[in-house]
Amino acid sequence: MTHNAGLTLRLQRVLRAPRAVVFRALTEPRELAKWWGPDGFTVPRVESDLRTGGGYRIAMQPPEGDLFHLAGEFSAVEPPARLSFTFRWEEPDPDDRETAVTLLLRDLGGQSTELVLTHGQFATDERYALHEEGWTQSLDKLERLMSADTSG
Repeated sequence: MTHNAGLTLRLQRVLRAPRAVVFRALTEPRELAKWWGPDGFTVPRVESDLRTGGGYRIAMQPPEGDLFHLAGEFSAVEPPARLSFTFRWEEPDPDDRETAVTLLLRDLGGQSTELVLTHGQFATDERYALHEEGWTQSLDKLERLMSADTSG
């Protein structure tokens, strides 16, 4: 598998919600827990110090298996337009390394927001594919959530 930008994932979605509502879904622990993670996963706990230089830790529970965590630091917090953070698994797979995530939100007018996610650079095609699947399923859930609740 070859990726033009190396092993950096890029995904885009148009969400039917105002930019401020989408940013809140990306950053407020209770909102994040509603959509984060692949299908079937739950998020029993989100710890977050939402500021540049602050940290976060997310507990993820797969349908079968033990609870595990990911953590990182916020490198940019610019409501409601941009969120960047480092991403590292606690007790990582041997092929994992710390990566960087950026979420850009562009107001499309009315009740629509474009979300562009970049995440990378991954060490292997397998880790790229795993994260592509996880982010795709997570963003699908976020898209459904934003379509159902556009009250702001």
